[in-house]
Amino acid sequence: MSINKKMLKIHETLNEFKGISLNEMNSVALMKRTDTKFVVNISLLSFILEQLKGTYKVLEIENKRIMNYSSLYLDTSEFKFYLDHHNGRVNRTKIRQRKYVDSDLTFLEIKQKNGKGETNKSRIVIDDFETELSQNSKDFISKTINKDLDLKVSLWNSFKRITLVNLKKNERVTIDLKLGYQGNELEKNYDNLVVIELKQSRFDRTSIVAKTLKKCGYNPYSISKYCIGVTSIHPELKKNSFKRKLIKINKIIA
Repeated sequence: MSINKKMLKIHETLNEFKGISLNEMNSVALMKRTDTKFVVNISLLSFILEQLKGTYKVLEIENKRIMNYSSLYLDTSEFKFYLDHHNGRVNRTKIRQRKYVDSDLTFLEIKQKNGKGETNKSRIVIDDFETELSQNSKDFISKTINKDLDLKVSLWNSFKRITLVNLKKNERVTIDLKLGYQGNELEKNYDNLVVIELKQSRFDRTSIVAKTLKKCGYNPYSISKYCIGVTSIHPELKKNSFKRKLIKINKIIA
């Protein structure tokens, strides 16, 4: 089945969900949370969605249920954030600017992960992408991470996202597909890759998402969209720790 037919089937299945507005979803913002990721082939997504439509609502903005996102990641010249992840540091930071294209909103976001597996996200609104950081953005970053770093653009990323919400369990699910990366005069697209992320106050295996994916043979799988992108467009950087992940991803999307 072609990618266009797969996307059409996904759209048809999403139309069977009840919608939820952005304001309604704010009650499940979960800025401090546990994120659990799964990686699947896009051909399985319609089936997974069928299992979830009675329990979850889908975010809808101006009659759209699959949203467009664009991100600009920042790192040091030595790729500190990437290498911290590669080298297994439990306390890690990611800094990005993310544009919610359909809402015409852009945020500067900082994600900090601690040794307990918890992710804290801090963000401020910015007017648009800043390839050169404003003083306000520099001050926000310094205050949040408690250090001054000389940051530069390291990666551009685009993708489509479906957001599901379970108000009763205070749970969100993001489903990212059509991932594309640009930078270093290179481009890499992962049309068959889907990254499903379960966002909870703490991981609960009784979640219907976790149970459905387990029945399909998929267990939680730690993956960083940023690190996968960097390895794809910066072949000069070391990636030994990610080789097994890359092999697994390529098998899943084959």
